[in-house]
Amino acid sequence: MPSRRSDDQLIYRRAENGEMVGYTPAEYGVRKDDGGGLVKPVNSSGGLLFLAILLTACLGGLIYGVVQIAIQGTWHILGEVWWVFPACLYPFTFAWASYFKERRAEKLRKASNLARPVE
Repeated sequence: MPSRRSDDQLIYRRAENGEMVGYTPAEYGVRKDDGGGLVKPVNSSGGLLFLAILLTACLGGLIYGVVQIAIQGTWHILGEVWWVFPACLYPFTFAWASYFKERRAEKLRKASNLARPVE
């Protein structure tokens, strides 16, 4: 079982069972609250995995497009759409990093017998 940290390093949040629980940052995982926004964020490992796979498919389409540009020799198109690469790569990287962070947190919570935080 992972050792508990001092009280000042714990994140106190309400768990699924309704009680306040102190989580280490590693046990807490990704941010659970909506930050005051209208849309609830996706923060379960299943939801994050779905988003990561969806963004991987989008990145695959982008790679397919680059291969087609190389085959057809129409390199001038890349000058017009270069911004698509970071626009697809950053969310792709963030989605997979968030999935692995939440998955690790789930394993730590299970090992410590802690409920999932809901806020």
